[in-house]
Amino acid sequence: MTIEQAQQQIDEWIKTVGVRYFNELTNLGILMEEVGELSRLMVRTYGEQSFKESDKGKSISDEMADVLWVLICLANQTGVNLTEALQKNFDKKTQRDKERHLNNDKLQP
Repeated sequence: MTIEQAQQQIDEWIKTVGVRYFNELTNLGILMEEVGELSRLMVRTYGEQSFKESDKGKSISDEMADVLWVLICLANQTGVNLTEALQKNFDKKTQRDKERHLNNDKLQP
């Protein structure tokens, strides 16, 4: 599935199953909530915190998909073509960082 296809499929799902989009500020709040849930699992999986009973049955991949879903909703609502935005972001980072990381002693093996 391409990013464009994901944007189209989510839009169709929202308009049929979901009835309508939540407003942009509600979706922003939901995005922050979903990022927090992803963070909780990442910290427990890769950090020092132990799992809680409430963490059982949750997966990092599902939490990442939740984050992506809401981000795509926000893109659809605000008229952002994520394919174009991501390509522009690649171009920006490539131009800005073309030598920066190569010259970073902290990243050298």
